Amino acid sequence: MTDNATFTLRPLPKAAFVAGYAGLLPQVIAAVMVLSGMEYRWTGLAAAYGYAAFILSFLGGMWWGLAVTTRNNDVSANGIFALAVAPSLLSLATYLPWIWGWEWPGPSLAWLGIFLMLSPLADRWLSSRCALPSGWMKLRWHLSIGLGGITLFLAAFA
Repeated sequence: MTDNATFTLRPLPKAAFVAGYAGLLPQVIAAVMVLSGMEYRWTGLAAAYGYAAFILSFLGGMWWGLAVTTRNNDVSANGIFALAVAPSLLSLATYLPWIWGWEWPGPSLAWLGIFLMLSPLADRWLSSRCALPSGWMKLRWHLSIGLGGITLFLAAFA
């Protein structure tokens, strides 16, 4: 049996942009908690860390999905799979200082913010190996700079 499925890429729908930008709200709420000076400061920092780590791992899942739908069964497809697991491993690495009792969450938030802000570079690399819908890069840059920037900002208050 041969696989003859074809995919038609369409531009990202408006709903993808609305949902994507709404995805910044948890980090904004965490920032309000941290900056409020209330007793919820630590909860806000922990929530900001968790959300940033979840989203970084989610990006890896998106990249994995792109890898399985690409028509390239060569080394570049293997590279996409390798790239796809990196966000989860990086997120785990930023969690280890908390487990081991090292300084946390400041440095971990800073690293997550940097990883998120740089993540569209991986999408740029992906675009030369598989098809991305129109509007993908615009949305990725906006969301990554937004979430990564807020996360990096909060690192200064940890």
